[in-house]
Amino acid sequence: MKIKCMILAVAFMCSSCSSESDSDTVVNLRFTHEWNNAVVTAYDFGTIQYVNAFGNELSIERLRYLISDLTITKLSGEIIPLNNYHLIDLENENTLNLTSNQSVETGTYANVSFIFGFTNNANTDGAYPDLNSASWNVPPMLGGGYHYMQLDGKFINNIEDEAGYNFHAIRAADNPGPNPSFPQDTFFKVNLGPLTVSENNEIIISMDIAQWFKEPYLWDLNLYNQMLMPNSTAQILMYENGQNVFHLNFFE
Repeated sequence: MKIKCMILAVAFMCSSCSSESDSDTVVNLRFTHEWNNAVVTAYDFGTIQYVNAFGNELSIERLRYLISDLTITKLSGEIIPLNNYHLIDLENENTLNLTSNQSVETGTYANVSFIFGFTNNANTDGAYPDLNSASWNVPPMLGGGYHYMQLDGKFINNIEDEAGYNFHAIRAADNPGPNPSFPQDTFFKVNLGPLTVSENNEIIISMDIAQWFKEPYLWDLNLYNQMLMPNSTAQILMYENGQNVFHLNFFE
């Protein structure tokens, strides 16, 4: 009788352990991109087909950006880290999907968030070999570290010619040279709000590219198009326009 009870107890414990394990899952994320609700992929690159809020006609030829400190927050307030950093490149489909470094409990969470770019403490020059090999570095004369975003393309300027733009976001710097100064932080935290994590589902995070040019600053590419990295005013305007660029799209 005692042996039977022990067997039943062990079986119950194993069943409980299995049930607890079954409630855990990795978090799968997918990054999508749009222009005012129209899907944008690398296949759309190279054609002048978009019009920003100011009225500039433009194309997209490259889009890469960095996120870091990706976390989800429990209803209790506990913050769970998912990934340290990730470089998204629309021309590399492998970067458009990301799986968390650890499993989490299924259920409802209060928030999913990340940093656009790197915080100043993490933005250490030369510290990330994979970003170095991706030519993601910022010149030392602008403070070193890494880009937050590279958005490049062509636009029709105010004399009806095709011209290039390089919408590159970095840490805002003044006084380029051996001792640059930093007027304002331009990384920012993105809070996407509540979500439910279940087994085999996918969290879809979408960037509305058009928003970078929309508000609060109505962006005229005739005024700000190239050489924006050493222009702290332009960097701060990017920071302000980026606050509403990302959103949770839908779940699968």
